[in-house]
Amino acid sequence: MLLGTVLVLLLAGAAPASAHSALRSTDPDDGSVVRQAPRHVTLTFTESVGLLDDSFRVFGPDQRRVHTGEATHADGRSDTARVGLPGKLAEGTYTVAWRVVSADSHPVSGAFSFSVGKRSATTGQIDTGPAEDPLTRGLYDAARYLAYLAAALLVGTAAFVLLCRPAHTAPLRRPLVAAWWTLLGSTAVLLLLRAPYEAGTGPAAAFDATALGRTLTGRPGLALLARLLVLLLTAAFLIRLFRHRDTVKRPVALAIGTALAAALALTWAAAEHASAGIQVPAAMTSSVVHLLATGVWLGGLVALLLTLRHSSGDDLVEVVPRFSRIAYASVTVLAVTGLYQSWRGLGSLSALSGTSYGRLLLAKLAGVAVLLLVAGYSRRWTARIAAPAVPARVAVPAPVPQPVGAPAEGREAAAGPGTGEPGTSGEPESSGKPESSGEPVSSDGPAGRGAGSGDPGIRRRLRRSVMVEVAVAAVVLMITTVLTGTLPSRAQAEAAQQAPVGALPPTTEITVPFDTGTDTVTGSGKVQVTLDPARVGENGVQAVVYGSDTGLVVIPEVRITFTLPSRKVGPIDAGLTDRGGYWSTNSVNLPLAGKWTMKTTVRVSDVDQVSVERQVRVEP
Repeated sequence: MLLGTVLVLLLAGAAPASAHSALRSTDPDDGSVVRQAPRHVTLTFTESVGLLDDSFRVFGPDQRRVHTGEATHADGRSDTARVGLPGKLAEGTYTVAWRVVSADSHPVSGAFSFSVGKRSATTGQIDTGPAEDPLTRGLYDAARYLAYLAAALLVGTAAFVLLCRPAHTAPLRRPLVAAWWTLLGSTAVLLLLRAPYEAGTGPAAAFDATALGRTLTGRPGLALLARLLVLLLTAAFLIRLFRHRDTVKRPVALAIGTALAAALALTWAAAEHASAGIQVPAAMTSSVVHLLATGVWLGGLVALLLTLRHSSGDDLVEVVPRFSRIAYASVTVLAVTGLYQSWRGLGSLSALSGTSYGRLLLAKLAGVAVLLLVAGYSRRWTARIAAPAVPARVAVPAPVPQPVGAPAEGREAAAGPGTGEPGTSGEPESSGKPESSGEPVSSDGPAGRGAGSGDPGIRRRLRRSVMVEVAVAAVVLMITTVLTGTLPSRAQAEAAQQAPVGALPPTTEITVPFDTGTDTVTGSGKVQVTLDPARVGENGVQAVVYGSDTGLVVIPEVRITFTLPSRKVGPIDAGLTDRGGYWSTNSVNLPLAGKWTMKTTVRVSDVDQVSVERQVRVEP
C-alpha cells in the first residue's frame, strides 16, 4: 500500500516523455537573417520540458536585454518553449539564452542568435549569464552522491540484519543510524538547492520562498518529499526491529523492509532517467530493482566488514555463507538490469566510444569488473570459513606388552593410569577384544564450526579484501552519480536525427579559414558560409567574415563559386552582394545533386586576396 501511494504521488499528472531533453530546432533558425522581426521565439525539444521564471533572456544588437513576455508552451505542446518579443525590433543581431528543465529533472540550457534585416557590423561578447553556478552545482552533486552512498548503506545493512541474521547486531546500529541521518540531511539539501540548481543561480537563492514553492510542486520536489516521508517510516521500522527483535516475526519484518526499500528506490527512479524515454514502466521497474540490488550488495559489504571485526568465529560460519549467496544473487540481478539500462541509454554500440554517456558507462563497467575480481578473491576466503571442520584424531597410547605371568600390580603400572584391572581405576574390564597394534585410536573432535572460522589469518585476509571491495564500490557509485546527470546517447542521437513536422530542410554551414599573409586584423580569419537549403534548385548563400580577433570585419570583396567536377558543371558564381557587414544572395541555382566544390575568394585589399576550396553536399 505504501509503495502504491508513493507511486501515485510521484506519477500523478506526469506527461509522457521520450528521453533526456535535447534541443531539436529553433524558430527563427540559429544564425538566420529574417526580413521582418518575429513576434515569438520558439524552441522545440525531444521531450516535454518544464519552464522557469527566467527561461528566456534575449539581448539586442546594443547588447542590452530585450523585454519579453512570460515563457509558455507553444500551442499547448509540452515539448516546446515560447516567449513573445516586442512589436518593433531594430535591425541587427539578437542573442537568445534559454534554460528549461527536462522531464528527468535535469536542467538544459544553451544560446543561439538570429538577425533582423542584416547582421550587426560589429559584435562583442554578450554576457548571457552562466549556464550554471559552479558552487551550486558542486554542492548539489555532492549531496546526490552522499544520498546514493547513504541509501546503499541503509538498505544493505538492514538487509544484512534480516537475511543473514548475525547473532550480534549492536555493531551494525551505528552505520544504520549514520546512513539514515546522512540520507535525511542530503535529501533536505537537495530539496533546498533544487530551485537554484534549475535556475543556474547561487546557493543563496535556495531561501527564496517563491522558488521553493515551485520546487515543491514539481516532480523532482515531490520525489524528494516522498523520500523524506519514507525515511520517517523507515526510522520507526528500524527502532521497532532492534528494540523488539525477539518478538517481531521475521516474514513480517522482511515484507515491511522490502516495501520501504522499494519505496525509497522509487523516489530516484521516478525523477531521473528511468522516468523519461522509451519503455518507461519497464525502465522504472528495472531501475528500482537495480538500486535495491546495489544496496543489498554494496551496503551489505560494509555490514559484513563490521561483522568480521566484532563477531565470534561460530557466528561467522552461518553469516558469511548466507551473505555470499545473497551477494551472488544481487550481482546476477545487477547484470540483467544493467544490461537493459545500458541498451536503453546508449541506443547503439558506436555510442560507447563516441559520446560522453558511453565513455562514462565504460568507466563504470571497468569499475564493476574490478569489483567482481575482488569479490571473487573474497569468495575464496568465504569458502574457507564455511568449510566443515576435519575431525580431530586423539591418540590413545597402546598398552605396553608384559611377560606372561607378570603380577597384576606390575601390569597396571606399566599400562599407565586408567587402563588397569577392574576395581583399581573404576573403569570396566576389557571385553576381550584384541588389543591395539600400537597405532593411535581416532576420536572425533567437536563438529559444527567452519575450518577457518577461528583462524585469525583467514578472517584478516577476508576483511582486507572486503575493505577493497568497499573502496572500489564507492568509486563506482561516484561514476554512477555523474552518469545519471549526463545526456543519454540515445537522446543525443534523437536530437541530431529528428526534425519537427513541416520543418524546412536543414541548412549547411561551412567554416572557411583564410590567411592572406598580411599582419593585420583583416589579413587572416575565417568566413562563415551558410547554404540554405543545400538542395537542388534555388539556394540562398550568406557569408560572414571574422578577423583574427574573432570580431566581424568589413573587407572589399567576398566571391563564392560552385563546381560539380563529376558532371563537369560550373563554375557557377553565387554573385554575393555586400549587405553592410555580411555578404549574401538568394538566387544561386544548383541544378544537380552531388558533392560540389565551393571556392571562396577573400580580398582584403587591392592586392591581397586568397582562395580556399571546400566540399559541399547538395541533396536531391
